[in-house]
Amino acid sequence: MLYMQSIVIVRPSTVEDDYGNEQADWGEGATRITVSGVNVQPNGGSTEDTEDKQVVVTGWRLYTPRGMDVDLRETDRVEAWGTTMQVIGKVARWPAPGGGVHHVEADLREVA
Repeated sequence: MLYMQSIVIVRPSTVEDDYGNEQADWGEGATRITVSGVNVQPNGGSTEDTEDKQVVVTGWRLYTPRGMDVDLRETDRVEAWGTTMQVIGKVARWPAPGGGVHHVEADLREVA
């Protein structure tokens, strides 16, 4: 019963800025991949001071059930419950003893 949540993986397209540099475009050109049957759990939080305000950072951890791999990359974002989260660090694909992926874990960060 743990793996009943759905997420949307958002993968940016790339656009060229005025100086010819490629940059991520999270707008309408971004690829959106719906994934069902995952689990997203709280994973700590903190506050951070920026130059002009204090922001609240909430950590989340994404888990897939045994045998499920997802096309999630370090450069992606994840949407769930009206919240957008960044993938933080490497996506962990745990190996299964007989080969393939046992399950996937990824740290996510929501900044508000």
